[in-house]
Amino acid sequence: MLPSKRLEGLGASVFTEMDNLKRELERAGKSLINLSIGSPDRAPAHEIRNILSKAVLDDDQYGYTLTRGTDDFRKVCAEWYQERFGVTLNPETEVLPLMGSQDGLAHVFLAYIDSGDLALIPDPGYPIYTAGLLLAGGEKVAIPLLEENGFLPDLKQIDPNIARKAKLMFLNYPNNPTAAVANLEFFDEVVEFAKEYDLLICHDAAYSELAFEGFKPVSFLQAGGAKEVGIEFHSVSKTYNLAGARLGFVVGNADVIGTLSQLKSNIDYGVFAPVLTAGAYALRNAQGSIEENKSAYQRRRDLLIEGCASAGWKMPIPQGSMFIWAPVPTGQRSVSFAMDLAREVGVIVVPGIAFGEHGEGFVRIAMVQDEGVLQEAVQRIQQFLKHCR
Repeated sequence: MLPSKRLEGLGASVFTEMDNLKRELERAGKSLINLSIGSPDRAPAHEIRNILSKAVLDDDQYGYTLTRGTDDFRKVCAEWYQERFGVTLNPETEVLPLMGSQDGLAHVFLAYIDSGDLALIPDPGYPIYTAGLLLAGGEKVAIPLLEENGFLPDLKQIDPNIARKAKLMFLNYPNNPTAAVANLEFFDEVVEFAKEYDLLICHDAAYSELAFEGFKPVSFLQAGGAKEVGIEFHSVSKTYNLAGARLGFVVGNADVIGTLSQLKSNIDYGVFAPVLTAGAYALRNAQGSIEENKSAYQRRRDLLIEGCASAGWKMPIPQGSMFIWAPVPTGQRSVSFAMDLAREVGVIVVPGIAFGEHGEGFVRIAMVQDEGVLQEAVQRIQQFLKHCR
C-alpha cells in the first residue's frame, strides 16, 4: 500500500541522516553527547508536579475536556497575558488550549490553507512551519533570515505580488534555530505589512520566557492592531519543563481562534484535565521556576560559549531561547562538520541546512544537558578543533 502523496517531501533528509548516524554510533558503542534535540532536560518544579500528581488521583479528572479545555485554564492564560505583556484577552473567544504549541502550529495550516495557497515561511525556520504547510497542500515562499539583518525578515524585500497572493506569514521570536530576538518596532511594521497585504500573522512565541540578563521578549500582540491580523502561540511545556505533558495555548484574533477551535473539535477531545490543572497552577503561581530555569540556561550558555571560544570557535551570545546558532568554524559545509564532530568526538549538533537553505554555514547547539555534561562536551569540541588546525 502506497502512502499518501501529501507525505512526499516531508522526510527532512538532513535530520534523517543525522539520526541514522547517531544510531550507527550508538551501535558501535561510542559515547555520545546529544545537543541536537530542542527539548527541556530539566524537570518541572516540585510544586507543579505535586499539583499534577494530586489531580491524577482525582476520580473526576478522567473525562474528555473537549477542545476549549477548562474555563479556569483559559482564564489564567488571559490573566498571565495581562500581567506579563499588558495585553487584554477575552478568555471565552481569544484563548485556546493546545496539546503543546506544535499542535496549533501544524493545524493552523489545515484551517486556512487550500491546495496551491502561498504562505511566507522563515528560512531558516522551525521545520513544522514547512511540514504543516505541505500537509495542507500549500506552497512555501521562503523569507530569508540573514545575519546582517539580525535574522529578522526584511519586509521591504518581499515581492508585493507574492505578498498579495499569500494567505499567512509565520514568525518566531525568540527564534528557533537562530536565537534572534525581535522588538516592538519590528512587530509594528509587521502589523502594517499584514494590513497592506491582507495576511494572517502567526507568531510562535514558545521561548518568550527563556531570556537572559534581564531581557524580556515582547509579544507580537503588544503591537497596535495586532489582534486584527494575527495570533500568537505559547508553550507551557517549554516554559515550565512540562514537555512530555504536552500543553500550550494560542491567543489573539477571535475569528482565527474560533476557526482553529472548529477544526480541532473534529480531530481531538482536548488536553488531559490534570495537565490543564497543573498548567493553570504554573501560570498563576510558579513564576519563580521561570527565573530558576533562565539562570540554569544562562550558565549553560556561558559555559559553552566561553569554552568553545578558548578553542577559537567564536559564537554570538544569544539573548533568548535554549539554542546557540553557531557559525561553522572549519570552513566545511554544515552537514560535513556536524558528521565529523559526531564521528570523531561524539557530540551531536544539527546542521543549519536542516532548517532551510539560508541555514547553511551554521549549526544549532541545544543547551539541553546539565553543566557537567556540557563541560565534557566543551572538552571534546576543543579536542576536535585542535585536530582540525
